[in-house]
Amino acid sequence: MTNWNINLTQGVTPVSHDIYDLHMTIFWICVAIAIIVFGVMFYAIIHHRKSKGAKSAHFHENLWVELTWSIIPFIILTLMAIPATKVLLHMRNTEHSDLTVKITGFQWKWQYEYLDNGIKFFSNNNTPFDQIYNKSPKTADYLRVVDKPLVLPIHKKIRFLVTSNDAIHSWWVPDLGTKQDAIPGYINETWTRINKPGTYHGQCAELCGMNHAYMPIVVIAMAEKDYEAWVIQQKTGIIPSTPAVAPVKTTAPTAAPPAPAQKMTKEQLMPLGEKTFNGICAVCHQQTGEGMPPTYPALKGSKIATGQLPQHINRVLFGKMGTAMQSFKDQLSDEELAAVITYERNAWGNNTGDVVQPDDIKAAKAKGPLPE
Repeated sequence: MTNWNINLTQGVTPVSHDIYDLHMTIFWICVAIAIIVFGVMFYAIIHHRKSKGAKSAHFHENLWVELTWSIIPFIILTLMAIPATKVLLHMRNTEHSDLTVKITGFQWKWQYEYLDNGIKFFSNNNTPFDQIYNKSPKTADYLRVVDKPLVLPIHKKIRFLVTSNDAIHSWWVPDLGTKQDAIPGYINETWTRINKPGTYHGQCAELCGMNHAYMPIVVIAMAEKDYEAWVIQQKTGIIPSTPAVAPVKTTAPTAAPPAPAQKMTKEQLMPLGEKTFNGICAVCHQQTGEGMPPTYPALKGSKIATGQLPQHINRVLFGKMGTAMQSFKDQLSDEELAAVITYERNAWGNNTGDVVQPDDIKAAKAKGPLPE
């Protein structure tokens, strides 16, 4: 049987606990009001019905009645507003944070930037497309997995700066008690302090476009020492050993000249290009390259994918104003960009034979956008 709840989650943060307690307080106030109001109503229906000979009173105005049913609701609303205001002020207090993370919404992925550590990456939906297109059974984590989760330390106050690159999004993780709109041109603030290690799931809570469902959020909370090791790994690519071993002093050899960059073969580029395309581009252009015209044009047999190579590189790097085509020059590595363009020019029967190298991408970036 599917496990389901009809109440809010208590979550794992002070804010989520405050929200839950406020919710239950207001709920029981509403229950008490309902009991009183419906109790009086049903009592009147039963004991003052026509069959018992009851006759309705005839009056138009009564000062005390008017005052009573105005003052009592005012008092009730005031009593409800006091704890609600305290929780709201607590939610908005981002002072004295230990870590600041900037969250930027893109159609349809999230970008996380650790402003204190210089770490920056995109987090994309990682659900296999075979599940999305009903070619294989859906797993329990369907549309709830990403390629790179947001990693945070526990017992630290983390400040979030939330904005958007295109449409309005909303960063929502129920277990953290965090839901903040991401609006282009604005930066909204919120915060969290996670008390329990674990993996917490969320999603975009704003209808941000036709692929809104493919914008999950995954947060991994870990102990501070594990988080510090993760930071070192992200910066250096090396998993730190424990305990640390002091480096052995050696005589530094004469620096050799850098080896020339090796060119990637088509056999190396195509698998990487297909993986990158399916993970990033297929959401709009489909795995078959047929797209969803007119918003998402087909790449199969298109003028861009089979035409002049510089224009194709330019389109992928810098996007196209006024359309859903984004700039990917800062979202993918030079190798991934070279591979995905190579794949687009040689898949679905395009067969141009063109092979794009990472050096071609670097040169195009340095040259800047070409005229359309």
